[in-house]
Amino acid sequence: MFSVIFPGQGSQSVGMSKELHDNLPYVKDLFKEADDVLGYSLSKIILEGSKENLNLTENTQPAIFLSSYSIFQMIKKESNIDLGNAKYFAGHSLGEYSALAASGSLDFKDAIKLLNQRGKAMQTAVPKGEGGMVAVLGVQIEEINDLLEENKNNYNCYIANDNSNGQIVLSGLNSDIDKFIETLKVKKIKNIKLPVSAPFHCKLMEKATSIMSEKINNTNFKKPLNLIISNVTASETQEIKEIKDLLIKQIEMPVRWRESVIYMIKNGVTNFIEIGPGKVLSGLVKRIDKKINVNSINKVEDLSLIKLND
Repeated sequence: MFSVIFPGQGSQSVGMSKELHDNLPYVKDLFKEADDVLGYSLSKIILEGSKENLNLTENTQPAIFLSSYSIFQMIKKESNIDLGNAKYFAGHSLGEYSALAASGSLDFKDAIKLLNQRGKAMQTAVPKGEGGMVAVLGVQIEEINDLLEENKNNYNCYIANDNSNGQIVLSGLNSDIDKFIETLKVKKIKNIKLPVSAPFHCKLMEKATSIMSEKINNTNFKKPLNLIISNVTASETQEIKEIKDLLIKQIEMPVRWRESVIYMIKNGVTNFIEIGPGKVLSGLVKRIDKKINVNSINKVEDLSLIKLND
């Protein structure tokens, strides 16, 4: 039994999916369609850069979706793997939009538009330079929660991503993040301040929630053909109203990726196929359970490497 998973922000690179764009006419058509929807050349930003432009959240989010959706279409057309047989579709943060589009719940054009709007809303929710994120390595979530509780009168930081065993990302105002980092140094806990310009997945994103609530509720969703794993609940849903509500909540709520993967494994999944640029999720899945088989698909030649265990 297998699940299909789609990456989120941080997986992007200039030139991603270039081989597919240059060699597969239907992928080139998708890139053109995305440009038409947005009214500017997202294609050029993806294929030629600059890196700074691609890393602007309003570009990053639709760009990763476009790359992931292009790879998904390539698998459908160029291989004999029936992705419709996947027990679950799941994605990390913006990857949940890729999962919904691939499962037939969300129209391609609507997904591109929503992610561009989501990127803008999240980027502007907190003034530039005021918010940030830090990855904490080598400790479990319970220890982080204890540290935050002990220091709640000194600073406010929020768990944004529970990615895997020993990889947790926190958001907050930079002044609070810096104080939290000092606490980590005293405890000799390894951490990396992330090169992001906003504190995603926490209550500082309240303005973005308000903007995206209207956009999502005014967008037409259909019942997905596959079960979708929500970042917010780390469990499955196929109900349109619930999917919309959870996408809105997702902006301020932590991404429960570790729990999502554990849920899928507990429900019989023995294989994961990561569809999108990079191999970030493949690495996280392996950290969560070394025994699980993971396949990462970026280009046509990767298709021959897919092996699904019983």
